[in-house]
Amino acid sequence: MPQALQFTPPPSTEKNLGQPIGPPVQRHVRATSALHIWPGLALTTAIAGLAFGLREIPGVATFSPMILAIVIGMAFHNIVGTPLQAKDGVAFALRRILRFAIILLGFQLTAQQVAEVGPHGLAIIAATLLATFAFTTWLGHMVGVDRKLTQLIAAGTSICGASAIIATNTVTRGHDEDVAYAVACVTIFGSIAMFAYPLLPGLLHLGPHAFGLWAGASIHEIAQVVAASFQDGQSSGEFGTIAKLSRVMLLAPMVIGLGLFTARRENQPEAATATRKAPMPWFLLGFIALVALNSLVVIPPEAKAVIVPSTTFLLSISLAAMGLETDVAKLRAKGLKPLLLGFVSSLFIAGFSLALIKVAA
Repeated sequence: MPQALQFTPPPSTEKNLGQPIGPPVQRHVRATSALHIWPGLALTTAIAGLAFGLREIPGVATFSPMILAIVIGMAFHNIVGTPLQAKDGVAFALRRILRFAIILLGFQLTAQQVAEVGPHGLAIIAATLLATFAFTTWLGHMVGVDRKLTQLIAAGTSICGASAIIATNTVTRGHDEDVAYAVACVTIFGSIAMFAYPLLPGLLHLGPHAFGLWAGASIHEIAQVVAASFQDGQSSGEFGTIAKLSRVMLLAPMVIGLGLFTARRENQPEAATATRKAPMPWFLLGFIALVALNSLVVIPPEAKAVIVPSTTFLLSISLAAMGLETDVAKLRAKGLKPLLLGFVSSLFIAGFSLALIKVAA
């Protein structure tokens, strides 16, 4: 009876059979992955740089470079097309760079600044945020807007514009088109508020302090708040900026709470059979830690002069990446209902915060 054929692996293979990949191979894999992200990072960085450059044009400076970056990214993707080689780098910018930039936002806020707003001011800001988020979520459900898109519009309107939208999307996990649509909403209606608010202090009988609080509690983007509130004087501008930064402070607990709510909703027996953990955005804890550090330790002005614009630039890189993955055709398919939702939500936050300020006066 013939003997069974046997396979004897080469010595080098036999020696390593069943062993984990060695350090040289691991280093090669990591190096290859790192090389794949550079084309996308170069493209998103170039778009962010162009966004900053465009702000030197008169009239364009009123728009955040983050807004300009996502617009340029969308234009590039839909006219030229995002190269396949850039995909890995774009994804890296949307995840890693975004989270790091949100952590760095903590350097722009201190507990002392929050204290300057006072308990009444903080109560108005918190009540306005919660009421606006709840109202927008309810209205979106009533008019039939997709739940994830509704939550993004609610976050951008109630908290802090584009930064809140991209942070909230880490737990809602909406499509890139949802993020782009929500950013468009807060850009349009925040810009309208930026030009309209300075016309109203006299008509509404608002002093500098009250006007600054109103602007900080209800206008969407930080840049828009600064542009609007300083039109009523230095005192109004400074207080409006601090009020807005205090509102930004609520970003972390709001997103964490939304993540827990989303996980609970999706864990219901009729929705799914498998239990999912709450999508905890751990990077927001880093944001809180830097706020605490910034409150306890004096950061040299020279360092902040570098950190603040660098943070905005990193956020602009992330928004450029978002634009590079957004198809205009998919935005059109969502219709006008989400835009109407953003409009009514903006009216609500303006009216609700103004009513609270008048009552507390």
